[in-house]
Amino acid sequence: MERNPPDGTGPVHVPLGHIVANEKWRGSQLAQEMQGKVRLIFEEGLASADFYLSSKSCILYVTEADLVAGHGYRKRLARFRNSSHLQGIIIVEKTQMSEQYFPAVQKFTVLDLGMVLLPVASQSEASCLIIHLVQEQTREPSKNPFLRKKRSMLSELSLVQTVQQIPGVGKVKAPLLLQKFPSIQQLSNASVQELEEVVGPAAAQQIHTFFTQPKRQQPCS
Repeated sequence: MERNPPDGTGPVHVPLGHIVANEKWRGSQLAQEMQGKVRLIFEEGLASADFYLSSKSCILYVTEADLVAGHGYRKRLARFRNSSHLQGIIIVEKTQMSEQYFPAVQKFTVLDLGMVLLPVASQSEASCLIIHLVQEQTREPSKNPFLRKKRSMLSELSLVQTVQQIPGVGKVKAPLLLQKFPSIQQLSNASVQELEEVVGPAAAQQIHTFFTQPKRQQPCS
C-alpha cells in the first residue's frame, strides 16, 4: 500500500471497497461493528480525519464525549475545512446525553463551515451508515445520477435541519425560507424586508440579527 501523508489532510490511497481508519479507532465498538462487512486498514498519522472512504472523501467523527467535553472538536473540524480539499462528512453522536449540545455543533458545521452533518444515535448505527457510504463509493457515484442525487439530498436535509435551529424559524418556516433563499449565503445576505415577505416582521428581525451579530463572541475551546 502507498504511504499516506502524515498530516491527514492530503489525498490518501484507499483500495476499492476498503476504509482507511485512524489508528485510534482500533478495538473500538465502531471498528468492531464494521469488521467482516468491509476491509479496514488502520494507519497512524491521520491527524484530522477518522475514516477515509476514498482518495476524495472522508469522515470526521464527533463522539458523545467530544460534545460533552466542550468546543475542542471545533478546532479539528475548522482545521480540516481550511487545509483540506477532500469532501468531508461529519458524523455526530446525538444521544440523550449529548442532545442539548447538538444544535451548536449543527450550526457550526453546516452554517459556519458549510459541511455535511449526519447525526447517529450510536456507534452501531454509525457503522451501518459508513458501510453504506463505502458501498456508494464502490458503485462510482460520480457516474451515477441517482447516487449523486441521494448525496445531494443528505446535504439538503442537513441544511433544513440547521436552518430550523435559527431563532424565529422552526420546522414550518425553514422550508419556506429555503425555497426563496436556497443557500446559506443567500439567506445570510437577505435584508429584513426580504425576510419579512416570507416569515413576517418578528421572525425576520430574529433571523437577520442571528446572521449579522458578531460570530467571534463564542469561544472555540
